[in-house]
Amino acid sequence: MRTLDIGENTALREAIAVPVRPERSSPLSSTLTFTHRALLKIKHVPEQLMDVTLSPIIFTLMFTYLFGGAIAGDTRTYLQFLLPGILVQTVLIITVYTGFTINTDISKGVFDRFRSLPIWRPAPIVGALIGDSVRYTIASAITLGLGLALGFRPEGGVVGVIAAVALLLVFAFSLSWIFIILGLLMRTPNAVMGVSMLVLMPLTFASNIFVSPETMPSVLRGWVEINPVSHLVTAVRGLMGGTASFGDVVWALVVSAVLTAILAPIAMRIYRNRN
Repeated sequence: MRTLDIGENTALREAIAVPVRPERSSPLSSTLTFTHRALLKIKHVPEQLMDVTLSPIIFTLMFTYLFGGAIAGDTRTYLQFLLPGILVQTVLIITVYTGFTINTDISKGVFDRFRSLPIWRPAPIVGALIGDSVRYTIASAITLGLGLALGFRPEGGVVGVIAAVALLLVFAFSLSWIFIILGLLMRTPNAVMGVSMLVLMPLTFASNIFVSPETMPSVLRGWVEINPVSHLVTAVRGLMGGTASFGDVVWALVVSAVLTAILAPIAMRIYRNRN
């Protein structure tokens, strides 16, 4: 191999030299870059939107027409009660995919590269969360659109519906940290999916999404009454129906803040220390 002489070496150094050191990206810039990356994934792999588009349709039609007549006497009456709960369930189930995609990036070695970059450390995770909020919004729009087509009529009007969806997105953001932690700890994406569903099932099915807790056994009713998802459903139902109390909404916001304050530092610590 030929060795470069002094002149060639000097010319090479001048060619690759950076006269001005580039500024380090701000936390906002880094986060938006990773948000854009999450959106590009949706653009280039549109099949991942199958769960967002099909799940709301399947859940809404199945539960409305399977249980509506038995529980409420007719499907239209039950739909007024069910749709806000189905909206909550649909979005919360989709939050699992945040941990799933992070674990996929880890298994491919992508996150090792991210940790070596001079960027705000939480940017890859926060950016992924914000990008996934687009998925939650799409699922919400599909659920509401189908509900309106079937006869759902929100007494709270457009403002109430928008407020309900916004509250749901805030809660979903906070709950996603649980699945991010699982994504950082589990060995495979399939393991993340399996454990996450075990976490979600008692939160969603053992709640007031499908029926009022008054008819439940005392032990189950006790869990439903302290289940944070039940309080979220009550707040979303109230906002859409125009009957929400200040306490219902504040309770959901406080739970979201507490979940984020506790789980986000844990997730970032695991992320920093992961080998």
